[in-house]
Amino acid sequence: MLRAGGLVALGGATAPLTGCDLFDRDEEPPEPDALEPLVAEALALEARYRAAATADPALAGRLTPIADAHRAHAEELRRVIGRPAPSGTPAAGSASAPDAVLTELRRAEQEGRTNAAKACAAAPAERAALLGSIAAARATHVEALK
Repeated sequence: MLRAGGLVALGGATAPLTGCDLFDRDEEPPEPDALEPLVAEALALEARYRAAATADPALAGRLTPIADAHRAHAEELRRVIGRPAPSGTPAAGSASAPDAVLTELRRAEQEGRTNAAKACAAAPAERAALLGSIAAARATHVEALK
């Protein structure tokens, strides 16, 4: 009886270790999500706005809410993707004259609006509303920078 119990206990102890593939996992990293470039773009835009607001405090009241919007977009996109925030902060652009800064930001927003609209058109329905909202916000940012 003790011998049978010992074998069952021994077999029961080894079966889970061999059956759970603890040592033979060949997990592939997850495929990149189609929204990851939009996350990176939103973070880069936020960094550019924050750098411009720091370089010219007279623009801070105008640019900070837009930087905050880009941060919120990046956070929501990351939530949808299900991935944590990347480490580090994107590099910001260099400081220029206020008119040049606003022109550069308008151009970046127009490009971002185009990218978000393309992503929206290609996205499944559950992501389209978010991407459409981001495209609309970026269009509004272009107008706010005029």
